[in-house]
Amino acid sequence: MNVLRPSFLPALVLLTLTGACGGAEEAASPPTGEGATAETAEIEPRIPMAPTPGDVLPPALLGEAPPLGGMPVNYDPSNPASIGYLALPEGEGPFPSVILIHEWNGLVDRVREVADALAAEGYVALAADLFSGQTGSNPQENMALVSAAREDPAAMIGNLDAAVAFLRERPDVTGRVGAMGWCFGGGVALSFGLDGEHHEATAIFYGQLLDDPEALAHLPHEVYGTFAREDQGPSPEQVEAFRQALDAAGVEHDLHIYDEVNHGFWLHVDQDPEVRSAPALDAWERLKAYLARALS
Repeated sequence: MNVLRPSFLPALVLLTLTGACGGAEEAASPPTGEGATAETAEIEPRIPMAPTPGDVLPPALLGEAPPLGGMPVNYDPSNPASIGYLALPEGEGPFPSVILIHEWNGLVDRVREVADALAAEGYVALAADLFSGQTGSNPQENMALVSAAREDPAAMIGNLDAAVAFLRERPDVTGRVGAMGWCFGGGVALSFGLDGEHHEATAIFYGQLLDDPEALAHLPHEVYGTFAREDQGPSPEQVEAFRQALDAAGVEHDLHIYDEVNHGFWLHVDQDPEVRSAPALDAWERLKAYLARALS
C-alpha cells in the first residue's frame, strides 16, 4: 500500500548529473534465458550460497564473475519492455530481498553479476530496468537514456514499486526489501526511499543527494552511503551537507567517504585494483552488515 506523503522526487532526480558513472563503457549482452519469467520458468535457476570471507571481494567487482546464474523477469505489468534480472539463492528460504538500480548506461552484466553475488550471500536480488530494455555504450547515449527517464520520474518510482510488489508476492521472500544503486541509480534509490512503496533499506553509492532535513525526515529507515574523496558528483562537501541534514532529520545513517578513489570505484574495482581494492572491500563489508541489520 502506498503511503501518501509530499513528493520530493523532482527536486532530486531532475538535477543534472555532475559526474559520469563507472569508467569504460560495458557492451550490453542479453541475459541467459531471454523471455523467461518467474511465473513461466519450470525450474528457476538457483545460485549456491557462498558468502564471501571477511577479507575477500566478490568476483563481480573484479571482472572475474562466473557465468550468470539468474534469469530475466518482467516484474512490471505496466511495461512489458522493462526486463529485470532475478538472482535466487539455493534453499527454501524465505530470504530477504534487494532491488539493484543500475547506473546511467542501463541494466548491463556487471549489475547482473552483483545481483548474483548478493544471491550467494542469501538475498533474493532483483536488478531493475528503468530504461525499458535499452542500454547505452557511450556518454551521449547514456545521457539520452537518463534524460528520457527523468522526463517521467513518477514512472521510475512506479517501476520500483512494481519491483517491491513482485518480490513480496514470492513465497521465498520474507517481505523485507532493500534498494541500492550507483550514480544515477544511487540518486534514484534515495528518491525511492522518500516517495516509493515502503521498504526497509536504502544504500547509495555516489548518487545525487539532498540536504533538506524536512524532506529527509520522511525516510523511514537507516541509510547507507559510500562516496569518494576525488569526486564532484557528489562532492565531499555535498556528502557532508547530506550527513548534517540526516542528523537534523533524526535519520540514522552509515556514510563514509573513501580517500584516494574517484567516482565509480566500487562497482569497477578491476579498473584500478591496486587503489580501489581496499576501500571497496571495506564498503562491501559495511554493506553486508547494513543489509543484515536492516533486512534480518
